[in-house]
Amino acid sequence: MHLTANNESLSTIDQIAKIYNISKNHLVKVVNTLVKAGFVKTIRGKGGGLRLAFKPKEINLGAVVRATEPDFALVECFLPTNSCIITPICGLRHIFNKAISNFLKELDTYNLHDLNLSKEKIAGIAKI
Repeated sequence: MHLTANNESLSTIDQIAKIYNISKNHLVKVVNTLVKAGFVKTIRGKGGGLRLAFKPKEINLGAVVRATEPDFALVECFLPTNSCIITPICGLRHIFNKAISNFLKELDTYNLHDLNLSKEKIAGIAKI
């Protein structure tokens, strides 16, 4: 979200963690995932930082969610270690699969630009 609103400039993990009061360690993991998926670019060295790899209009929200949430193991029967004895007769897994599919299909209709974030809007509620 921060990189979408600040697409014209580089941001650092330290800055983002401080502004949003989130764990730096967790943010590093999220950033690594987004870099591997090709959504974020890193620039090393003095004056380096992070930025989106593409314009916000070119980054699909559904694709970002799929990259950051590789599984939607909402209940045990989604797990490879499933030991639920009623799985063969229970319809919950099918219902959840259909719901997740529809959820992702809806997200696929949006891009990061659609979030309508700007540096000014975020500055109004965060310490930027």
